[in-house]
Amino acid sequence: MRFEPLGPEAVLAVTGGRLEDVVLPGVRSRIKGAGRPVQPGGSESDAEPPKPKELAVDRAAKQDAISELKGVFSTSQVVVVAHYSGLTVSQMQTLRKQMSKAGGKVKVAKNRLAKIALEGTDAASIAPLLKGPTVIAYSANDPVSAPKVAVDFAKANEKFVILGGSMGKTSLDVNGVKSLASLPSLDELRAKLVGLIQAPATKLAQLANAPAAKVARVVSAYASKDNAA
Repeated sequence: MRFEPLGPEAVLAVTGGRLEDVVLPGVRSRIKGAGRPVQPGGSESDAEPPKPKELAVDRAAKQDAISELKGVFSTSQVVVVAHYSGLTVSQMQTLRKQMSKAGGKVKVAKNRLAKIALEGTDAASIAPLLKGPTVIAYSANDPVSAPKVAVDFAKANEKFVILGGSMGKTSLDVNGVKSLASLPSLDELRAKLVGLIQAPATKLAQLANAPAAKVARVVSAYASKDNAA
């Protein structure tokens, strides 16, 4: 006896119009899921909602980041904001090293968290600058070092674009940051002060170590000037 294969109409008649009843289980699952979006990394059934513990850890991490940023904004004498899109990892490392050598620091943070951290601090005026891929350069001891390094780095790397910043409660635009960068840093000022202080002492030391005849000539010369006056 030969069995003729059933056509579609015969199959529907036998199954009562339910075609999926004669489909293999593995194929049936694909038919039922047809048209549903597949989540990245697996099917829709593989996606699981975050667990309460994971959510708690995420909230704690965000709160820690906000607290750290608030400490930065509260203790820094100056903050500079810049765009860094297009910089390589090597270039960012160079910026960090240069900033650290000058006594400053560099931080990349999520703008939303940074804006929350800015609330109630003297640097709150920089909040509107936090758009896009931003990086923050800051210094707690010297208001000139961070702007100076940032401006010099921007000259050598066109993809590093300074947006502005703040010095205490004073808001700085790009020109304000550049003007601040043109001032001597604390280290430079210290060197100049030491130079001014040491210059007379050096001359006195040279005079004290000179032969008696030379000292006499110097004293005589000053005496002659006084008499002439």
